[in-house]
Amino acid sequence: MKPIQVGLLGLGNVGGGVYEVLRRNQEEIQRRAGRGIEVAMVSRRDVAKARAMVGHTAQVVADPRAVIANPDIDIVVELIGGYDLARELVLEAIAAGKHVVTANKALLAMHGTEIFAAAHAKGVMVAFEAAVAGGIPIIKALREGLTANRIEWIAGIINGTTNFILSEMRDKGLDFGVVLKEAQRLGYAEADPTFDIEGVDAAHKLTLMSSIAFGIPVQFGKAYTEGITQLSSIDIRYAEQLGYRIKLLGVTKRTSAGIELRVHPCLVPSKRLIANVEGPMNAVLVQADAVGTTLYYGKGAGSEPTASAVIADLVDITRLHTADPQNRVPHLAFQPDAMSDLAVLPMSEVVTSFYLRLRVADEAGVLTKVTGLLAAGGISIDAVLQREADQVGGEGATSTDLIILTHDVKEGAMNEVIAQMQALPSVLAPITRIRKEELN
Repeated sequence: MKPIQVGLLGLGNVGGGVYEVLRRNQEEIQRRAGRGIEVAMVSRRDVAKARAMVGHTAQVVADPRAVIANPDIDIVVELIGGYDLARELVLEAIAAGKHVVTANKALLAMHGTEIFAAAHAKGVMVAFEAAVAGGIPIIKALREGLTANRIEWIAGIINGTTNFILSEMRDKGLDFGVVLKEAQRLGYAEADPTFDIEGVDAAHKLTLMSSIAFGIPVQFGKAYTEGITQLSSIDIRYAEQLGYRIKLLGVTKRTSAGIELRVHPCLVPSKRLIANVEGPMNAVLVQADAVGTTLYYGKGAGSEPTASAVIADLVDITRLHTADPQNRVPHLAFQPDAMSDLAVLPMSEVVTSFYLRLRVADEAGVLTKVTGLLAAGGISIDAVLQREADQVGGEGATSTDLIILTHDVKEGAMNEVIAQMQALPSVLAPITRIRKEELN
């Protein structure tokens, strides 16, 4: 049987990994897929560099549209990134009747609804395992492995850059800015790290997982996103003393009021497995009714881990290439006419618990005033930790840190009480507020 012909749009870090792993493991892959998979055509602006990588095994062009226009190409792999050109090329490939594999989470988070609808209408597949958590097969787990379950919630460490930074801040007691520079030096963070450190990258990935888990449209614009730039090493230290670690989590939950879709720093009990995921590694925790809790851990980025996911998609498409489109696994796990219109909750309606740190005057009655405001707001306290003055400002200090853990409360109510506490004359600095997830 003739091998499936693949066209790569982009031959950078990931594209090179795809080419190398396909070449190295071609016999094993063919045994799994039932037929060969060959990279027949590659597009890259720097044609000379591409030729140096693939030699004469594939046709090399500068124009990605030449790959799409080639009638012999069965599957187009989009690895150029970005929004606009990638969207155009993917839609053109679909219109040409070609299956698409992409690692572009930003593209699908922004334009997934349009792309999946076009693919469904044309009877082709769009596969995107590599778009979420690199080499971890979380998309396949959600779409297929857990299909018998009603998924209740997902919580994931899905950005390696921020996890590396938080791990270093905890291990070395350094502040964010210092560790960010080290992450850039080591290649874990980009020269412009905004998408990572502000939580945008994680929100792209979480949006896709939420859609697959709950059968809702892709709605990145409704995701709440908060990064790690304001975190202090002192809060990481206090969290440790209380039995928690701080992680940037993507959390999506099904509630009676709607779907939660949020990315932000969280206190996680240090005894949880996910709290012990360190460095640039990724992990996704899924809670479902039948199977219970499952954890998926591995490398969330890198040339060959991401290539592993891309090639898994190529194998899936190869197996189903001649199958009736109506009998394939739907792009977002649920049949297109069975998608839900469940609302995504605004952050003010989300219920969670909180860690609060208040820098207060070291004088009598402060704790009573603060706890009185919490009680008046209907917020119950789980724990209180007060650092002595010499631990904060040295001998003779006139201020101290008051750390409070609350029980569950609606975010809107918490915001009102924080505003009231901030107005107290004895509160000397902006209050630090970090959400807490027990992940039971």
